[in-house]
Amino acid sequence: MKFAKDDIPAQIDVPGAKARMILNFGDATNYGTMSGEYFSLKEGTDIAPLLKGLKTNLCQSPHWGYMIEGEVTVTYSDASEETVVGGELFFWPPGHSIRVGADAEIILFSPQEEHCSVVEHLRKQLAG
Repeated sequence: MKFAKDDIPAQIDVPGAKARMILNFGDATNYGTMSGEYFSLKEGTDIAPLLKGLKTNLCQSPHWGYMIEGEVTVTYSDASEETVVGGELFFWPPGHSIRVGADAEIILFSPQEEHCSVVEHLRKQLAG
């Protein structure tokens, strides 16, 4: 699920201030503590090989975020794909992988326990 800024309805629009809001933007129920993350990813990065060994070989943490710049294509467990570009808010549910089409700067908010588990798996894969 992704949204460009101009597609998000304004709830307040007065001189000097505009507040846009998306409702029902994913569900964090029962996830506990969240972490905030800043990712810099180079064009060509594909994390799919590093996810091997996780449940369904996919990232099992949901992520809420903002793509500052760049382009990332997300592949979901049903094989559908979605491309997120700079200036878009997004929600990636559990069961996904990503590949980077253009250098990307991303801010993520993720359930800490679930995402730390995935990050630790990635670190082990990178270490060989």
